[in-house]
Amino acid sequence: MTLASDQKEGEDGLSETSRRMLALRDKVFAEWERSVRGAVEQAAELRHPVLIDTLPVFYDNIAESLSQGQVRTHGADHTTVAAEHGGERARVTSYDHVALIDEYQLLRRAILEVLPREGVALGAADVVIIDASIDAAIKQAVHAFTLVHNGLRERLAAALTHDLRGPLQAAATALDLIVRMEDVSRIHDVAARASKSVHRMGGMIGELLDSMAFHGGQRVPLDLARFDVRELAAEVQRDVAAHGPDVELAGTSVLGWWDRKALRRALENMLSNARKYGAPGTPIRIKVDEVHQRLLLTVHNEGEPIPPGEQEDIFQMYRRAEAAARGEKQGWGIGLPYVRTVAESHGGSVGVDSSRERGTTFVIDIPVDCRPFRSAPTLA
Repeated sequence: MTLASDQKEGEDGLSETSRRMLALRDKVFAEWERSVRGAVEQAAELRHPVLIDTLPVFYDNIAESLSQGQVRTHGADHTTVAAEHGGERARVTSYDHVALIDEYQLLRRAILEVLPREGVALGAADVVIIDASIDAAIKQAVHAFTLVHNGLRERLAAALTHDLRGPLQAAATALDLIVRMEDVSRIHDVAARASKSVHRMGGMIGELLDSMAFHGGQRVPLDLARFDVRELAAEVQRDVAAHGPDVELAGTSVLGWWDRKALRRALENMLSNARKYGAPGTPIRIKVDEVHQRLLLTVHNEGEPIPPGEQEDIFQMYRRAEAAARGEKQGWGIGLPYVRTVAESHGGSVGVDSSRERGTTFVIDIPVDCRPFRSAPTLA
C-alpha cells in the first residue's frame, strides 16, 4: 500500500526500487525513530503518532518519485506535506528549527542506510532524488515553522465580509419577496430558502470564530468521542451524492477519538471545494487510511491544479482577505482555513497535493487518539 499524498492506489507504474522502498517503510522509520529519540532532545518524550507526523506520506512520495515516468520529481514536489510537518512541529512540540532540520537529516541517513542493508541497490540518480527530496522538504518545513513562530495574524474580518455577501443577499432577497407576496402558498418555499441562507451564514460565522480563537492562541474546544471515521465519511458521502457529483469512498475502518461534528464539517468543506473546482463529470473520491496511529482522511478530485505558489495561501484567511480587498474573483473562502483549524486542534494538519497529471488531493493527517491534545498549548 502506498500512502503518497496524491491518493495513488496500488503500485502500478512503480519501479522495483520504489516497491522495495515502500515495503521497507516500517524498518526505515523504526531506525529513524531510534535515532531521533537519541539525538534530538525535544523528540525524546514525544508520543509516537506526534513524532511520526506526516513523514510516512513524505517517504512514500520519495518512493514514488524514484520511478521513471512518474510526474513527481521529488518527494516535496507539488505538495504541502513538508510545510505541514514544519507547522505541526511549531504548534505541537517544543522543537526549534535546528531540531526540525536534524530529524530530516536523520531520515535521509535512515533511508540511505536501511535500503542498501536490505538489498536495495540505489543508483546515483536515486540518491540525487532522495537528496533533492530532503533538501526541498527542509526548506518548506522551516519556512512554515518560521511563519507560525512569527505569529502571522489573519485578516479575518475582510474574509468574513466577502464570504457572507452571497448568503446575506439571498436571504434579504427572499425576505423582500415575502413582504410583497400575496400568494400564501409560495411563502413557505421562499421562507425556507431564506432560512437556509441564514443557517449557512451561521455556520460560516461559527467556523470563523473557531479560526479566530485558534489563531489567537486558544485551542478550539473539542467534544471528543470514539467512532469509526469511515462510517462518518459514508454518511457525508450519501448526503453530498444526493445533490451533487458522484462521490466514491475507499479505504478501511478507522476507530478513534475525535470531535465528530467538527470532523464532519471539515470533510464537508473539502468535498464542497472538490465539487466546486473539480472537472465536470468526474467523480470525487474519499479515502480513509491509518498509519502509525494516525488517521489519513483524503479527498481527491480531477480538474485544474492549484498552482504551487497558491497551495499554502488557500489555507490562510490573511491571503484570502487581501484578494477580497483587491476585488479579485471569488477564491477558496473560509472553508479551507476552517479545515486547517480543525486538523490543527486535533494535533495534526491538513495538506494538499495538486498537479495537472495527478489531480488535487486534500489530506487531513491527525492522531487516531486525540484525547492528549484536547488541552495542548498553542502559540499566539
